[in-house]
Amino acid sequence: MRIYQFVAAVCLSSAFFACKKEDNPVVVAPLTATTVSSLAANPSSATSATGQQPVAPTGKYTLFSFKDNKQIANTDSATNKWDVGFRATTIIVNGGAIRTGQGGAYIYTGTFDELTTVPTSATFAQDQSATQLAITAASGMGWYNYNQTTNIISPIPGKVFIIRTGDGKYAKMEILSYYQNAPATPDATSASRYYTFRYIYQPDGSQTLK
Repeated sequence: MRIYQFVAAVCLSSAFFACKKEDNPVVVAPLTATTVSSLAANPSSATSATGQQPVAPTGKYTLFSFKDNKQIANTDSATNKWDVGFRATTIIVNGGAIRTGQGGAYIYTGTFDELTTVPTSATFAQDQSATQLAITAASGMGWYNYNQTTNIISPIPGKVFIIRTGDGKYAKMEILSYYQNAPATPDATSASRYYTFRYIYQPDGSQTLK
């Protein structure tokens, strides 16, 4: 009889704690977007004779880490500390034959908010050479359109980048502007080579982006 009472007590105790555990499920906070404003990507310090085409002063890329939300020094270019790099209209990723990281890029067509996970069909391109990049650096083929009449660079609507980071995790990124302070209607007086973009980084290594 005492054995029966002991077993019954243990069962009731287990049921109680099981209920308490179910009553207090672990809540995972949703990821929030971070906006980076006017990141200088080798900005011009002078202009050409026409006063329209910027002149690159250094030729170096501005390297950026999603994990740390900061610019990474060029002296760390041969590490996996950075994820993407910007120079004029060219964007590089930290992965491929000419990189040391695990990075890659996939271009998703849709809205930033509706992209909540890496599609199962996604294939990640990498930087194989200076001319064969994961993100094509040409008007209408990568992230931007170039207007030859106004000489204005505009992000292509509905293009969101899924980035596999230098250390093998995932982020989504949307370019919002190519001009300093992200003017709504940039013109010839707007300073170019200043990226404004938003991103969500998934720190747990999963492919969930929400």
